[in-house]
Amino acid sequence: MRTIIGITGASGSNFAVNLIEKCPSEKYLVASKWGKRVMHEELGLKFEELRSMVDNTFSDSDLASPFASGSNYFDSLVIIPCSISTLNKIASGISDSLITRMAQVALKERRRLIIALRETPLDSITLENALKLSKAGAIIAPISPGVYMGESSIKDMENTFSEKILSLIGVHPDKGWRTEKIKDE
Repeated sequence: MRTIIGITGASGSNFAVNLIEKCPSEKYLVASKWGKRVMHEELGLKFEELRSMVDNTFSDSDLASPFASGSNYFDSLVIIPCSISTLNKIASGISDSLITRMAQVALKERRRLIIALRETPLDSITLENALKLSKAGAIIAPISPGVYMGESSIKDMENTFSEKILSLIGVHPDKGWRTEKIKDE
């Protein structure tokens, strides 16, 4: 399985790093200029520090990258965190960066595109564009971590959200919703 992870300039880069750590498949990484900056401000990490965790990295300005073409197969593209700007560009067909171009490739080739939106509140334009992308085949998965698995820390929430994303791309972790019957009190 070949997975591409795109990091854009929304807050929540810790969720991207957690996904990179947990994703067992062949994986590639692209971060926008603002994605790199936010990651450094939030986590103190530089993009270069993630290179050893992936098979290869590409510049977001490199529209000659192999993954800018539908001829170079990938199974899924996860944009995490995805900014409102990136979602709206993709919905409008704007392919002015490698991340937005790969999203267009995923849509036209009917490959899995997961958009982990991490902004709130959402305006009507963004909601309409999210619906448009959903109808086109994208999965809109806002970074909205659950607390139903006993999460008690940010790290727990990151782990639970990464497991959700992994299941969406076809990697099924052992954990899941409790199957034992809960006694009535």
